[in-house]
Amino acid sequence: MIESTDVGYGQLLAILWRRRFWFSGVFISVFLVASFFALQKKPTYMSSMQLLVEPNYQPKPERESGTANTFIENNFQIDYATQLNLLRGSVLIRKAIDKVKKEYPRLTIAAIQRNLLLEQIRTEKTETKIFNIAFSAGDPIESLKILQAMREVYQEYNLEQQQKRLSDGLGFVNKQLPLARQNLRSAEVALKQFRAANNLIDPQAEANTLVAGIRAIEAERESLKAQYREARVRRELLQKNLDRPGGERVLDSSRLSQSTRYQNLLTNIQETELALAERRSMFTDSHPLVRELLEKRQNIQKLLREEKEKILGKASPAESDTALQKQGQYSPIDLETITTLLNTDLAARGLQERERSLAKTEAQLQAELARFPAWISEYNRLSQEVEVRRTTLQQLLQAQQTLAIELDRGGFNWQVVESPRAGVKVGPNRARDLLVAGVVALFVGGIAAFARETLDDSIHTSDQLERQGVLPLLGATPKWRPLEARGANLGFPWRASPEETSPILSIVGWQPFRESLDLIYKTLQLLEPGTTRRSLAIASTLPGEGKSTLTLGLALSAGRLHRRVLVIDANLREPFLHELFQLPNDQGLSNWLAGESDRPSPHALSFAGSSIDLLTAGPKPKDPVKLLTSRRMEELMEEFGRLYDLILLDTPAILGRVDALQIASQAKGTILVARLDRVTQSQIAEATERLRPLSPLGIIANGAREVSYPREIAERNGQVSFSKESSARN
Repeated sequence: MIESTDVGYGQLLAILWRRRFWFSGVFISVFLVASFFALQKKPTYMSSMQLLVEPNYQPKPERESGTANTFIENNFQIDYATQLNLLRGSVLIRKAIDKVKKEYPRLTIAAIQRNLLLEQIRTEKTETKIFNIAFSAGDPIESLKILQAMREVYQEYNLEQQQKRLSDGLGFVNKQLPLARQNLRSAEVALKQFRAANNLIDPQAEANTLVAGIRAIEAERESLKAQYREARVRRELLQKNLDRPGGERVLDSSRLSQSTRYQNLLTNIQETELALAERRSMFTDSHPLVRELLEKRQNIQKLLREEKEKILGKASPAESDTALQKQGQYSPIDLETITTLLNTDLAARGLQERERSLAKTEAQLQAELARFPAWISEYNRLSQEVEVRRTTLQQLLQAQQTLAIELDRGGFNWQVVESPRAGVKVGPNRARDLLVAGVVALFVGGIAAFARETLDDSIHTSDQLERQGVLPLLGATPKWRPLEARGANLGFPWRASPEETSPILSIVGWQPFRESLDLIYKTLQLLEPGTTRRSLAIASTLPGEGKSTLTLGLALSAGRLHRRVLVIDANLREPFLHELFQLPNDQGLSNWLAGESDRPSPHALSFAGSSIDLLTAGPKPKDPVKLLTSRRMEELMEEFGRLYDLILLDTPAILGRVDALQIASQAKGTILVARLDRVTQSQIAEATERLRPLSPLGIIANGAREVSYPREIAERNGQVSFSKESSARN
């Protein structure tokens, strides 16, 4: 698939080479077809003319004409492209055909549209009002006559269109005037009804007046509150000076002190008290004079109480004689203080009542003001509606007058700058047509090649796989070339002839393949220096990507470094490695996992000086996933981890089943194998996403064309021995 970034010439050429059959096939087909049509072209003659398209009607500037131009279309000054499209229309062409129908009865609208060329002449900076009109035909006289007919049609069309635009504009105005008057009357009536219903002239002005009144009341209330607080403070100070418990008693005492009779009675009591004291100093209380004075004092006190009730207008509570005598006895200073206190109290009450009255008035004004926003909004809407409709009516009346004058002037003035001339031969140019055919064929062929590449989601190169960035690229193995490996004679004891050698074993023994796997194995060792991964799961996205071959190759690379290597065929559904080496499969991994055997028995294999062990898959179980998730699988990996330096597990394909993920979870690391020209980017992405929780080490590109390895490597003729041992290596 074509990469969207960093596409160089080398990659473009590689894509063209990979899709060379598509490119060449499309190129040849397009070139042959284009060349055939180019050679079959008949002579073509072209007649042309030039017209100055300028309307006789010139609208006045907007500041002078008002809205008159609104009702008159002026396509020539506004949109020449639209006018050109109209001139190419079938209606006008039909009129031109009618003019030359007797001479050219077979002429059709499609034929004229196909050969008619209309374009506006342009200078370097501006577009002119001159139109170039050209027509091509197989006969020079035919092209001339048809072009002359088109000129007549265009002139008639422009005159008709101008008259129609002006007439339509006036008709529209006449139709809109009654409606505009009715709308204005309706808007004015609605505004009048609104004013009458709410008793308003201008809601905004009245609202402003209310707001000003409310603010004045608020200011006056604040002033009254301040005066009230001042009066209360003054009253409290006066109250303290009188040393009375309450203002009500002070008021009563003040009224009693101002009563002459009450004061005379108090004087009589005092005189009686003096006389009584004088008699008691000489006589006892039983003496007639003393009793007489006591009775007199009692009578005076009774009169004093009656006078008090009469003055105060209420019954006085039971009081002692001494308290009764003390009431109403004030000095002139106290009386003046009492008067001031009473005046202050009356003033405070007046201020309080006035503030309450203002608060009530303010609340009423606020309630009335709350209704004004809706009134103002409605008033503004109605006023604007009246103004808009009045303006519309004025514009329509002005446009009616202007259009009535312009109708008498209407029409366009078409000036022929260059009259139609006899047709001039313009084609065909076969050399140019063939060159264009070649260019088009190249372009279409390239598009076909790149389109095929774009539709192909497969990964074709190791660089492309590395740029995908899903996993680090550990290395690449070369694509199998049987002709290069034909010199190597691989002999196997259990095979009758070299021709029976499996292609997989031939690939494993192929020197370039071994060299690339040695490099990959070294890369794995350098990934985490000082860390030894004793078990690796070799997985692939799809079946047939070469993971079994790479598993054997990595095992041999590790074996050549004197590592104890075990290969486990963990593909319990479709075991394969036992067939490759012609080993029995009646005992293997599945027997151990199912508990049918006490100890697994790997087979010892020797190849090209390397020794490895192979544990076959065993008979196919009914539920492979259940066996792979069992505790015995973990025990097996722990036991083999102590016996071997490296354990390689050959797994099924990742997509479609969970077996590979379960096997990979038992290993210390996972390597993904991708077969170039087979696996797609989406499949790689899906497989990587499934392996992501297991932190895979990287990916190996299998079947690469660009792997670097010594080209001069010569595989010598001779036997490369491969032997098997039936006994298990402990």
